[in-house]
Amino acid sequence: MYGLVVIGDSFAEGRGDPDGAGGYVGWVPRVAHRLGIDDVLNLGSYGALTSDVVDQQLDKIADVETPLLGVAVGGNDLVRAYDHDRFRANLTSIFDAVAAPGRRVFTHDYPDIPGKLPGVPEEHRTLLRARFAEANTFLAGLCAERGVVRYALSTAALCADPDMWYPDGIHPSSLGHRTIANEIAALLV
Repeated sequence: MYGLVVIGDSFAEGRGDPDGAGGYVGWVPRVAHRLGIDDVLNLGSYGALTSDVVDQQLDKIADVETPLLGVAVGGNDLVRAYDHDRFRANLTSIFDAVAAPGRRVFTHDYPDIPGKLPGVPEEHRTLLRARFAEANTFLAGLCAERGVVRYALSTAALCADPDMWYPDGIHPSSLGHRTIANEIAALLV
């Protein structure tokens, strides 16, 4: 039994928040700490797509008991491997698979990563922003239907503060991860 399980990509893994030993801290253990949770399973994996979560991570948690489960995935699909129908089907499959009686499921929507990516031609940036907006609309509806707690990262004040982002423009900085942890924990109290 784990108090908190998180599946997803490098956002869940904690990229942008080095631990000084070659790994990452990230928002996940900080949420657990704020909620008084000791046992955490974090399967966040660099580069993971929604299909990777469906094909590789869901099996790993199929028999895991937890009262709290986080899903942090989709950004890689939107930036580098986008297929509208597959993206929606995978997210739906993920949330259907993790739903369980007595379990709270939470996620986040997608911030303006296209606006932070260096060297992206404006035409491509506009396309990506439209894709992110469409994904956020879909995710909001899916969360409402499934009773999933959704952290609106896309409209969070931290998104406009460059200090909250790692130099790659994709991942939160250490300060960003701490801020995200505080805001997610506040939603879950």
